[in-house]
Amino acid sequence: MSRKRKLSLEQKKSWFGVLFITPWLLGFILLMAVPFFQSLQFSFNKLTLTAEGYDLEYVGMDNFKNILFTDAWYVRNLTEAVTTMALNVPLIIFFSLFTAMLLSQKFRGRMLARAIIFLPVVLASGVIAKLDSGNFLAQVMGASSTDLESNYSGLRSIELRPLLLQAGLSVEIVNYLTGAVERIYQIISSSGVQILIFLAGLQSISGSLYEAAKMEGATGYEAFWKITFPMISPLIFTNVVYTIIDSFYNNKMTEMIQNTAFVNLNFGISAAMSWVYFLVITIILVISAYIISKRVFYQD
Repeated sequence: MSRKRKLSLEQKKSWFGVLFITPWLLGFILLMAVPFFQSLQFSFNKLTLTAEGYDLEYVGMDNFKNILFTDAWYVRNLTEAVTTMALNVPLIIFFSLFTAMLLSQKFRGRMLARAIIFLPVVLASGVIAKLDSGNFLAQVMGASSTDLESNYSGLRSIELRPLLLQAGLSVEIVNYLTGAVERIYQIISSSGVQILIFLAGLQSISGSLYEAAKMEGATGYEAFWKITFPMISPLIFTNVVYTIIDSFYNNKMTEMIQNTAFVNLNFGISAAMSWVYFLVITIILVISAYIISKRVFYQD
């Protein structure tokens, strides 16, 4: 009798990867596959609700032509969503990594510092908004978070702008930095998951690497770029993909799609809007993943 062939380490890793994504595949096939392809069908049709359900009237590319060349707000909202994403993603990644490195240090009150950092994340998570609207405490908390998002910044941009200009920075860089100050609450509230991922990655780096670097005379700056950054580069890749998707999750574009479908009952136009939005997000993710994957270091 021939012996049973054992799987190699690479084959075992491959099968573990398949097992890891199996729940998602089953969920997609059982719950999402039919609506996914139905929405594609709706995008090429005019859907009319009837007593028996709905009727479809094929209109070809008319729905797509309508939203791209006739609708006055679709392209504008889509451009705004992409621009906001491009501005916020680098800031969120930088803030998340910086905060995770601070919170990974050993100091007194570390747990309190972590709680304070995650407080805006909790306030912005939607939990407060979903509480009973008659609850006075919920109203106060919701109003406070809204006020923070719109008004709070450590330094108001009107005060920071002249300082940066006098320092010799270009107008474009000053506009970007002052815009980041104005969006500081939004950036903090969108960084919770990324901070946790970076924190887990930083704590998994062996301390012996830093000890060896210190014995060789490496500075903290050199240790970061030679050890920390390469070791967490796969997590930077993960966080960038997550942040891009998260930035497209809830904005004027998604509100417009929902209102078109469930308020105006124009499901064909709404499906076309969704597919164009989906294709734009996919293209951005593919380009971003291709560029970042070239710089990712995977430890064997």
